[in-house]
Amino acid sequence: MRAFRCDHCGQLVFFENSLCLRCESALGFVPSTQEIHALVGEREGLRRCANLQLAECNWVVEDEGEELCRSCRITAVRPADDDPEGLENYASAEAAKRRIIYQLMDLNLPFDGDDQTLVFELKSSTKAPVTTGHADGVITLDLAESDDAQRVARREQLGEAYRTMLGHYRHELGHYYQSILLPTEDEWDRERALFGDERESYQEAMDRHYASGPPADWEDHFVSAYATMHPWEDWAETFAHYLHIRDTLQTAADFGMSVDGPQAAADDRDFKAAPQPEAGERGFREVLDNWLPLTYALNQVNRSMGLDDLYPFALADEVIAKLAYMHSRIHALETGAEAPGPAPVPAGVVEEAPAEDVSPAG
Repeated sequence: MRAFRCDHCGQLVFFENSLCLRCESALGFVPSTQEIHALVGEREGLRRCANLQLAECNWVVEDEGEELCRSCRITAVRPADDDPEGLENYASAEAAKRRIIYQLMDLNLPFDGDDQTLVFELKSSTKAPVTTGHADGVITLDLAESDDAQRVARREQLGEAYRTMLGHYRHELGHYYQSILLPTEDEWDRERALFGDERESYQEAMDRHYASGPPADWEDHFVSAYATMHPWEDWAETFAHYLHIRDTLQTAADFGMSVDGPQAAADDRDFKAAPQPEAGERGFREVLDNWLPLTYALNQVNRSMGLDDLYPFALADEVIAKLAYMHSRIHALETGAEAPGPAPVPAGVVEEAPAEDVSPAG
């Protein structure tokens, strides 16, 4: 995430801000410019999203005849009005969603328009169980994951090192983008050589995973234990991890962070936390050269505060190869080297209990 400034008075503002605390100008994020603008003067006519209160949305609406912004408009289901807990979690979930939609725009990954069908269903499990998963371009999330206590409890129950709402979005988007990033059978074959054959029975793989757990040496081959379940999940976990890296590096770079500590001195070089645009393994190696020293430093900062590591992962060689492949596929689409593919598959990738509909969004 980039750093922003109020273009009326120059004050540092953040992605979520709807008001400048220095000049008290109303602020709004304008998707077409990907900037935070003060809604004064020539921009005074920009319309705020109708979800300003309900979802705490600070985006503006640029399309005629629409009341919702580009992010809120692709949420098809939200909690009912008589579900206050669900609505509170809904606002938190939409805040995380706006961050991921910003990143999709920043990476030039298609998510709306005539050829794309991405839809979010943000459902409250306060009254009925909810399935988290992706099917035919519909991403469904259990809003209980927005509650810190429930999410931490589930993370500990499942023995996970990391679990966030933003991570859920990125994982499910990995399923959505798989066929878009793999537009030809030759590309699917290259992907299968790294991730395995996704035509393996998903149900059998899921039953095996929950009965026996991950293999003992999973860290040598996968980015997470969950990635071991099925090639679809390995792809989605790797996609999510790649987006974690790109977003964090962009934030560090835009705030002028650099790492010149023990690791940089040992290698006799300076590291700057900036993402690199080059495709292929060489390009991703340059990303890693920025990423790893940053994570070493941030983990030690967290430990100094008595907190768990910010980045509780170790990247084995096989994982790095998968991330490098993901880097090359996203780079190809990001730079326009390849046109977006057809409507996304696979469908039916689910992770929890059956769901019931609640209320439409808006």
